[in-house]
Amino acid sequence: MPDQKPEFDVAVIGAGIAGSSVAAELSGAGLRVVLLEQEAQPGYHTTGRSAAVYSPIYGPQPIRALTRAALQFYEAPPPGFCEHALLSPIAAAFVAREDQLEQLEAMEQDLSDAETLGRIDRETLYRRQPLLRTGYAAAALWDTGTSEIDVAALHQGYLRMLKANGGVLSTKAQVTALSQDSRGWQVETSRGDIKARRVVNAAGAWADEVGQMAGAERIGLTPKRRTVLMVDAPQGHDISGLPLTVDVGEEFYLKPDAGRLLISPANEDPEPPCDAQPDEMDIAICVDRIERAFDVSVKRVENPWAGLRSFVADKSPVAGFSQKVDGFYWLAGQGGYGIQSAPGLARYAAAELTGKPVPDDILSEGLDPQTIRPSRAGIGA
Repeated sequence: MPDQKPEFDVAVIGAGIAGSSVAAELSGAGLRVVLLEQEAQPGYHTTGRSAAVYSPIYGPQPIRALTRAALQFYEAPPPGFCEHALLSPIAAAFVAREDQLEQLEAMEQDLSDAETLGRIDRETLYRRQPLLRTGYAAAALWDTGTSEIDVAALHQGYLRMLKANGGVLSTKAQVTALSQDSRGWQVETSRGDIKARRVVNAAGAWADEVGQMAGAERIGLTPKRRTVLMVDAPQGHDISGLPLTVDVGEEFYLKPDAGRLLISPANEDPEPPCDAQPDEMDIAICVDRIERAFDVSVKRVENPWAGLRSFVADKSPVAGFSQKVDGFYWLAGQGGYGIQSAPGLARYAAAELTGKPVPDDILSEGLDPQTIRPSRAGIGA
C-alpha cells in the first residue's frame, strides 16, 4: 500500500464473510471502501473452515429473521456473482432420545410458525435416516427448508463484487493501531497507514481486541472452538440422499459430503483468538457420540479441522455504531450463523452506514434492530 496514506470513506477490518459482504454492499453504494485482512488470504480462519447450511430455523430469533431476509439473495444473486446455484437443498432431522423428548417439544413450540418443520415418529425417522443405531432415537423434527451453502462461491462472489465496484482488498494488512481526529480515523496496518471516515469492525474472533484499540466499548465476545471431521461412510450404504442429522441438544451433527460423512461433536470450547486447531479430546468425543447414535464404525479420521465461532452472551450478532466513539461500527458476534445470515446482515449494516432506512423486507421478517445493537442490555462491560 502506498505511503501517502490513501483515504477511504470506509475501512472494513476483516475479510471473512461478514467483512467481505458489507464491503461489497458499501462499494456498490458508491463509497470508497478498503477491506483489510491480516492473513494472506481472505476467510482463512472461520469462513474458510465452515460447513455452513442455510437454515431459517437455526439460531436465536434475530438470526432467524436475518436468515429469512437473505433467501432472496441466495436464490437470485446479482448477475455475474457466481457460476452456479449457491444453495443445494438437503433435508434436516433434529433427533431426540427418549430422555430428550421435552427438548424436542420445546423446540417444536419455539418454531411453531416454521412452515417447513414437522414432527415425525420413530418409524418414519428410521426409514429416512437408516444409519441411526436401533433403539437410539425416539422421534425427530423434520425440516425441508434447509440447504447446503456453497461457502466458497458466496465469499468469492462478494470479493469480486467489491473489486468490480472499485473497492480495494488489502491482505497481510494487520491493523496495529486506530486513532481518531476531526477528519476521521487513521488506521495503522502492517502494510502502511490509511485514513477513513468510518471503520467497520468485522474482525471475527479479534473484534473485541479491535474495539479496545479504537477505544470502543467491550461487547463481551467469546470465541469458541468447534471441531469437524471427515470419515468414511459404512460400506454398502448410499448416503447421497440422507439428511443432515442433528442432536436436538446439539451434542453432534452428521452430514453426507461427497460420498463421505462430515461429523462434529458440535462443541463450543472457549479459546482466545487464534489459528484454531482440532483438539484430540474433541476428536475422541466426536467419534464416541457418533458411534453411539449411528451404526457407523469410525476406523480412520480424515481431514480434521477446527474454527472459532464467536458469541456474545445472548448469542445474537452485534451490529451498530459504537456508543463511545464516533464513526466506529460493530459487525461481530455472528457465532455459528454468520454465513447463512450474511446477505441479510450486510444489507442491514450497509443501510445504517449510509444513513438509509433499514430495508423493509428485513424488518418484515421480524427483526427488531434493538436486539442486535451494541447498546442492548446484557452484553459488554
